[in-house]
Amino acid sequence: MNALLNDAETLAFIRKQAETAKYVTSVCTGSLVLAAAGLLKGKRAACHWMSRDMLKEFGAIPDPSRVVIDGKFISGGGVTAGIDFGLAVAAEIFGEDQAKAIQLGIEYAPQPPFNAGSPETAGKDIETAIREAAKGRQAERLAAVREAASRV
Repeated sequence: MNALLNDAETLAFIRKQAETAKYVTSVCTGSLVLAAAGLLKGKRAACHWMSRDMLKEFGAIPDPSRVVIDGKFISGGGVTAGIDFGLAVAAEIFGEDQAKAIQLGIEYAPQPPFNAGSPETAGKDIETAIREAAKGRQAERLAAVREAASRV
């Protein structure tokens, strides 16, 4: 994903598609790619919690919600927010009743075994361990974000 932040061909394609798209969407750190394409300046966006603040480098407004709708831009948080995101998009396009029918059809009734799905609930020790394990990847991502942001 980091390489896409500075891939001129990919960013140009995304900008071109966004011109006429009814919705422009992303899940997890995909919002960083939309931001690198210059599409999220002044817009609220979700992103994986560890990279969320990097959206500021592009003038986007980080939002900790699992799903964020700001105009035609719809973004979801981390990977597991993808189902919530998909249902929110379905509701936007087909209406709430259809989205509820989809939810029932896929039997989406999450009951995670632990309340540790965000830094606020996981506990400081768990958060610290996860941040430490991701330190190298996050440093590479931040460097790629800063390089991309210098062109937006």
